[in-house]
Amino acid sequence: MSTSPVPYIEPWLRGTYAEVPALGRAVLHALDLALDDLTKWTEGLTDAEVHAQPLGLTPVAFHLRHIARSTDRLLSYAEGNQLSAEQLTALKAEQTGDEPLAVLLSEVEVSFSNAADRVRVLATANFDTFRGVGRKQLPTSIGGALIHVADHTQRHVGQVVTTAKVLKALRA
Repeated sequence: MSTSPVPYIEPWLRGTYAEVPALGRAVLHALDLALDDLTKWTEGLTDAEVHAQPLGLTPVAFHLRHIARSTDRLLSYAEGNQLSAEQLTALKAEQTGDEPLAVLLSEVEVSFSNAADRVRVLATANFDTFRGVGRKQLPTSIGGALIHVADHTQRHVGQVVTTAKVLKALRA
């Protein structure tokens, strides 16, 4: 008797986060999908490959650092805060580092876990409430910042997937 593989069910179809209002739920599902994809597509990459720039592409390591840290920054803006000194230092350090893949993925996991708590709180707010981004206080709203967390994360996940595929193809 053979068993068929369990089909992958995307996070938005898993019935999770039912207690969270729809916009927040969508952001949480996007973060879950991002972590699923990052884990899947970086599997088997060596630590050296994670820091490589195949065909001039940005290293996977940068994208992983950026995903984790930009999620924190964007949620700070959504909460009505400016960036802390620690966040600014982390931003400046995104381009460099030699962390192993496991450490980079752990940073993403911790960032997303912290983000989940913050998104739950923000999901009950008035999404039209003004929020200023950066020193220039560029205009957005709580809803705009939340949507950008999902959008921006997925954009960089796509870059990780592409670069991982190139790295694996270059092995052959």
